[in-house]
Amino acid sequence: MKRLMAVFGFCFFTTSANAAPSINIGTVYDYLDGDKSTYLKRVFNGGDSTAFVKVNILEILYDADGTSREVPLKTQADASARDGLMASPARLIVPANGMQGTRLLYMGERDRERYFRVRFVPVVPEKEDEFVVSSQEREEYKKALSAGVTVLAGYGAVFFVRPKETRFDSVIENSAGNYRIRNNGNTVVVIDEFKDCSVKNEQDCQPTTKHHILAGRAFQFEKLPGREYRFTVIEGTATKKLEVKG
Repeated sequence: MKRLMAVFGFCFFTTSANAAPSINIGTVYDYLDGDKSTYLKRVFNGGDSTAFVKVNILEILYDADGTSREVPLKTQADASARDGLMASPARLIVPANGMQGTRLLYMGERDRERYFRVRFVPVVPEKEDEFVVSSQEREEYKKALSAGVTVLAGYGAVFFVRPKETRFDSVIENSAGNYRIRNNGNTVVVIDEFKDCSVKNEQDCQPTTKHHILAGRAFQFEKLPGREYRFTVIEGTATKKLEVKG
């Protein structure tokens, strides 16, 4: 098996194959509310062979200048002392045209918001991968992937763990040439389905985008004449649709 690339949370591998799994993890952004400690994440397999999927977790840390880095979680022998996000199980066997779920469990303090990258990586199972399959089953699976070339695609989700005492406080500044939303709360605010379109021609639109405003940060855009901007502000379970004209 040869690794080709890993970009923006997507991991691609090649291997010989007749039939191949094709996984889908649904949404790539998930949010754990302040009063919850577990979250069920489902993995779907629309391919025509079984998918063996590893679940890997890294913590995303943001620096003062807004740049981010992903670091491994610290492991603790004592489960009660663990601090971070865990997946149970961390190895999934997803049948063709089937679904399996893993429960994401957060353990640790909830005084601030934390962020994690959860990667779902399909593999050809090896002994050290700890999948509950026999040596014979592993060999039969490899033989089934014996002709042609296929791509095993893995996906990365971003997981937001909100603080226990969640507080939303979005402040809007609407000036003549700019529109700004500042997040004065302590948890992420989502700007969903942001559309920048011409007032006179509804077909003249920029690609629709999604934005996350972290606590203490802001989202803004320039208001151009003849353009209108439509988007939804999401604060937890509360949503508000807005329309701004340039």
